[in-house]
Amino acid sequence: MLQSLHKPGSTLSPAQYATVKAQAEELEGVFLNTLTKELFSSIKTDESAMGGGFGEETWRSMQSEQLAATMAQGGGLGIAEQLLPDLLAMQEAANNQNKLPGAPK
Repeated sequence: MLQSLHKPGSTLSPAQYATVKAQAEELEGVFLNTLTKELFSSIKTDESAMGGGFGEETWRSMQSEQLAATMAQGGGLGIAEQLLPDLLAMQEAANNQNKLPGAPK
């Protein structure tokens, strides 16, 4: 799981931090979903034990989504963890820019 990078002197509220963290995890989930769908698309369904067809294609799609979600919940590949510091820095910069005199509110 992602470790907490919320610093005491930060301008980010706990809600902003949670939102940015959730967005990083969601991005990794989308990537993992795409990855697992490609993995399952390479399997020839007509030669499998299940017999192929529309039902199996549908089942494989659901299986890839569940596999991706499980992988993301377990920490995934670490993509979210690597992105989080940069995303937090960008949010911090946006917060500070809005505090400048004459900045639009």
